[in-house]
Formats: sequence, structure tokens, C-alpha cells
Amino acid sequence: MMQRELFASRMGFILISAGCAIGLGNVWRFPYITGLYGGGLFVLIYILFLLILGLPVMAMEFSVGRASQKSVAASFDVLEPKGSKWHIFKWFGMAGNYLLMMFYTTIAGWMIAYLFLMIRGDFVGRTPVEIEAVFGGLTASAGTSILFMVIVCILGFGVCSLGLRNGVEKITKAMMSSLFVIMIALVIRAVTLPNAMEGLSFYLLPNFDSIAEHGLWTIIYAAMGQAFFTLSIGMGSMAIFGSYVSKNRTLLGEGINITILDTFVAITAGLIIFPACFAFGVNPGSGPGLVFITLPNIFNAMPAGQLWGIAFYIFMVFAALSTVIAVFENIISFGIDLFGWSRRKAVLINFFAIVILAIPCALGFNVWSGFAPLGEGSAILDLEDFIVSNNILPLGSLVYVLFCVSRYGWGWEKFIKEANTGVGIKVPVKARFYFTYILPIIILMVFVFGYIDKFGLL
Repeated sequence: MMQRELFASRMGFILISAGCAIGLGNVWRFPYITGLYGGGLFVLIYILFLLILGLPVMAMEFSVGRASQKSVAASFDVLEPKGSKWHIFKWFGMAGNYLLMMFYTTIAGWMIAYLFLMIRGDFVGRTPVEIEAVFGGLTASAGTSILFMVIVCILGFGVCSLGLRNGVEKITKAMMSSLFVIMIALVIRAVTLPNAMEGLSFYLLPNFDSIAEHGLWTIIYAAMGQAFFTLSIGMGSMAIFGSYVSKNRTLLGEGINITILDTFVAITAGLIIFPACFAFGVNPGSGPGLVFITLPNIFNAMPAGQLWGIAFYIFMVFAALSTVIAVFENIISFGIDLFGWSRRKAVLINFFAIVILAIPCALGFNVWSGFAPLGEGSAILDLEDFIVSNNILPLGSLVYVLFCVSRYGWGWEKFIKEANTGVGIKVPVKARFYFTYILPIIILMVFVFGYIDKFGLL
């Protein structure tokens, strides 16, 4: 049996796992829903759910990966009791990774396009209406969307083709380190803008009026959902990095480090966006509009705005590419684990597969914009995101939890032994009741309320 390549350093494992978790959701979704649901109050509830929901599932996923030394494509086959059917889940886990890249590569492509436009000076002196038209023009052009999506695939698979240590680990470490430096520079710039303090107080001080406006349960559900989705748990995207890590450290301790980094980026993104929005009297709206329409206007109004804009979009490109590279590494490992392919063969086959699979999302805003799978105003991207975020992630997390606690699966004793091997913070043995009975109920609530929220069933 071929020896599995391991990370060269513990820092590599932490930064790459954090890179997988740190994505565009941290930057454009977290600040927006924090502002919507009462600022600091939402942040506190969010951190609570990271600890009681995200961390346990992450520790389980890492444990399954490290114990099996395989990706989700083969980990259940290795660990499950003879005659059981846990391995069927691998097809859903693998599908989740492919589906995520079917739309994420298009959004990452937009980020690279915007960095290119910012460097070229296309936003300088433009009116807000003209800036909005730039984004409309980008998404309306099938050729441009596909071109930048292909560039993302070339970059991502190019890094993965160099191997785990020389490619994925080395380049992700450099990207993540740069990302933190750029973020801190942007925060310093944002908080020294005029009226920045108003933005900070809106963002960080608990606003109890929002409880009256939205209801405490809505805020709790929003925090629970964000905590759950931010860590990319439930489809084996973390298990793969567990399979590459040594047994020197406990897995809960490493999960805490990754969660801290992920939360740091999410909260810091808000420290950049809210002061800037308040300084220039702009509504920090949701989703793509924030990054592609609101922020270019702000950079235009800022001294040396083009330079700050370039820095911001480099940060966005690194946040997007860190996730792309991490998930591509997982996808490549499927071919290696299932069919015994060489890394080079797995890279080549998957490069063409992802490019072809991602084309519908790129066309969903232009040629196929008439197709609204989830009702008026929705696009192919929304359908793909719904399948991953509202179905595969919560149900996959439930599978990992049940597999680790059930005697019909891998079982609590084997999970605890693997998770607690090494030095560091250990999973308390007394947590068995919580992991077995309460955690699955919380995950089911995320799943059910996700549907209620999506389709307005209440």
C-alpha cells in the first residue's frame, strides 16, 4: 500500500482546514446578517453555536478521516462494521463537493474579474449606476463568466497538481498569511475613516430592539445556521485533512484553532465593511451586491481608493481560492482512493469534469436566465447552493454524528480514542449523552428550519 502523504507542519494543517472553512460566506454573509439581527447579540449567539454544534461535528469528521487514512470516498468502507451500509453516504458526500464547486468556481471567477478591473482602474470616477452596470455586464456575458471560471479551475488544480506539501500546503500557507496581513491593513484603514465609530457600534454593540423586531427564535436560528455552514462540515471536506494529519495532536484542540481563525476572519470582515459603509452613508446590503456594487463605490470615495480596492479584492480572491483548493484536493483524493489513479490523472480528469459541470451556473445569469428553479428571481446557482447548504451539509453532519456515537456504526469508544490521541484539548468522555442525543436534534432543527426559512412555510 502506498504511504499516504502527510502535512509537513501542524500550521499547514490548521491553515488549510481554516482556508476551507474561510470562504466568501464569511465576508459577504456574516457581516450582513450580524447587522440585520442585532450586532453583538447575534455574534455572541453565533459563537455559542460554533462551540456546541460546529466543533463537535468537525472533531468527528477529522477523526473519521485520520482513523481511515482516506477521503469520504473510502473512509466509511474502512471503518464501518461488516455488513453495514454506511458507505452509501460516500456518494452524497462526493456529490456535495462537486456541487459546491459547480457554483463556487463561478463566484470565485467574478472575484478575479473584479480584481482585474480594479487594477485596470475601471471603477475610478464611475457613478453608482455605472458601477452597478459593471456587475450586470460581467454576469450577463456568458463568455466572460466562463473564462474566469476556467481561470479559477486552472489555478486551483494547478496548485493541487504540485502535491500536498509542495502545492496545497505551501501555497495555501502563503495565501492565508497574506490574507491576514491585508485584512489587518484594511481594518486600520476602515476604522480611521470619518464616522467609522457609528459603524462599529452598529456592528458590535448588542441591539435588543432587533429581538422585538425579528423575534429571539429567528435570531437564534440565523446564528445556528451561520455557525453550521461556515465550517463546511458534513460532506467530507474536513475529513480529507484529518487523513493527512499526524497523531501528535488531539482533534478537538485542532478544531478549536480552526474555528478561532474562521471566526476571526468573519468578524474582521465586518470591521472592514461596517465602518466603511457608515463613513460614506451606504447601506451594508446582503450578498453579491455588497461586494460587487456597494464596496467599489466606497473605494471611489476614499483617498487612494484604487489601492485599497486592489488590496480588498486580493483578500477576496485568496478567501475564495483557499476554499477552491481545499475542495479540489478532496475531489482529487476521490479518484486516488476509489480507482487508484495517480494524482496527475485525477487532476486532469477532474479539471475537465468541473469545467463542464460549472458551465450551467455561469450560464444561469445570461443564456439560461429564464430558468428559475426555486421560483421567480432564482438562478441555477441558488438551486445548487440549496442542495448543498440545506440538504447535504446538515444531513451529512447527522451521518457523521450517528456513525461516531452508534454501536451500529464506528462507535463512541473508537471515536473517542481517535479524537483524543495526542496532546491537546480532549473530548470529555462525559459528553457522550450530549453527542448522542442532543447534537442530532440540533442538526435536525437546522435542516427543518432551513426548509421553513427557504419556502416560507410558517
